[in-house]
This record gives sequence, C-alpha cells and structure tokens, in this order.
Amino acid sequence: MSIQVGEKIPLATLNTLKDGVQAVTTDELFKGRKVVLFSVPGAFTPTCSAKHLPGYVEKMDEFKARGVDVACMSVNDAFVMDAWAKQQNVPAGLTMLADGNGAFAELLGLKFDASAFGMGERAKRFALYADDGVVKVLNVEAPGEFKVSSAEAMLEAIA
Repeated sequence: MSIQVGEKIPLATLNTLKDGVQAVTTDELFKGRKVVLFSVPGAFTPTCSAKHLPGYVEKMDEFKARGVDVACMSVNDAFVMDAWAKQQNVPAGLTMLADGNGAFAELLGLKFDASAFGMGERAKRFALYADDGVVKVLNVEAPGEFKVSSAEAMLEAIA
C-alpha cells in the first residue's frame, strides 16, 4: 500500500551531489517546509527528459512565488542525477535527489519492477505535495501515462 494523503513522509536518506555525494534526510527536506517532490522512473529516459523535468524547470518561478520548494527524485545515483541536471539546465532551487537503491520509493509504497525493460526496480512516476512533512496531495501516474504528476497539474492541485 502506498503512502496516503494525511500521512507523514517516512524517515529515509537520499543523496545529492554538492562537493561530493551528500546524504540528506527526508526530515531535512520536508520539516517546516512546503515541498513538491516529483519522481521519475529514470534520468535521461524519454518522457522524463522531454516533458517531466523540463516542466518543473519551466515553472520553478511559479512554485517559488507560492513558497514551495521543488525536488526531483529517481532511482539513480547522485552522479547520474547531477549529470542529468546539467544537461537539462536545472536551476539551483530544484533539488535533484538520488534514491539509488529505491529504499525511499519502497517506504512510500511507490516502487515497481521494470526488469522487463532492463531497468530493475524503480520508483513510479508520481508527484506529491507535503506541508511540514505531511502529504497533502499525492498524484500517482497510471503505467505509461504522464498527466497528474506534471508541474502544471501540481500547480493546479496546490492552488
């Protein structure tokens, strides 16, 4: 069962690349903050690179104007997430998070098996909005779709 609206984000450690690989806990990411966390099945994959991440890059000012931080997560390592951020011109305010082993995705109940595509276990495509670590909006995509987790959909959902 996946995390539900009204539940607290579970404690987990993710990684980011800043002067080397840095561990960051979900408490550090969510406590006392309004955050949209969106997850992609894989950095450099077609929909993730052509639509999902670019939409958030384009709409960052709108999230900032609402006092909302934005983070992108994938079951990739911090080096891949950093390279993808550079390739996509991700602004400094958009945090790129590596859930290398998929442990956080599993805690959220949002992991899936993409072994048939040679990708192993991955995080589902989703977006959530949390206020002080409590989930207020959770939009999980149906397999193969990209509708409810877009930047536009999340801006509408938190209006």
